[in-house]
Amino acid sequence: MEREVLFRIRRFDGEHAYWQDFQFKARKGMTVLEGLYHIKESIDGSLSFRASCRMGVCGSCAVKVNGRPRLACETQIFDIGDTLEIEPLDNMSVLRDLVVDMDGFFRKHEAVKPYLIRGGDNYGNPKELMQTPKELHAYYDFSLCIKCGACYSVCPASATRSDYLGPAAMTAAYRFCADSRDEGKDERLRLVSGSEGVWRCHFNAECSEVCPKNIEPAKAVQKMKLMSAIRIIKSIFR
Repeated sequence: MEREVLFRIRRFDGEHAYWQDFQFKARKGMTVLEGLYHIKESIDGSLSFRASCRMGVCGSCAVKVNGRPRLACETQIFDIGDTLEIEPLDNMSVLRDLVVDMDGFFRKHEAVKPYLIRGGDNYGNPKELMQTPKELHAYYDFSLCIKCGACYSVCPASATRSDYLGPAAMTAAYRFCADSRDEGKDERLRLVSGSEGVWRCHFNAECSEVCPKNIEPAKAVQKMKLMSAIRIIKSIFR
């Protein structure tokens, strides 16, 4: 089964942004990413976009499709319609066509120390750190983030504050703060409790709406707010 579809792509040549239309025959089961590859290989080789795994795992191919951030590799063309408007993600500067600069996004992710922090004894005498199923359940869902940037692109606070950490970074912070093997909770809470952290979030919850992995970053941020509030209260009555 085939039918004519129109890809209306917002392009950027380094100086000017403009729309360009591409019409071609799409077959049933064809994804947006396959459509972009078809355009690049058969119509206009200058089209730029990011992609890697084609399996909804790496997050590289996230773009806006008809106004909503999606992973191009798992979005079916026929599920969207005959006309698809494809744009780069918001809240990040555009480098070329659908390719955005994610350096700031990853720097913010790195800033919250998204790794297990342990005391020196474990390094001197490494051992397996056991967890119960309940302890794993506390953070597991939030560990599924693929860092596609979709949540960041729809966040109103990220749009207005360049120093705001953003939902992905704070989700990573909660994932490790909630991990029973981690000993860096206080350090992370100091990092995310300032004006550029959890208290800048106004709980718009758009981040959870667009997350392709259904992680609910908004929920993680609210949990971090609770942790932060408890820390503040304890410091007052200490």
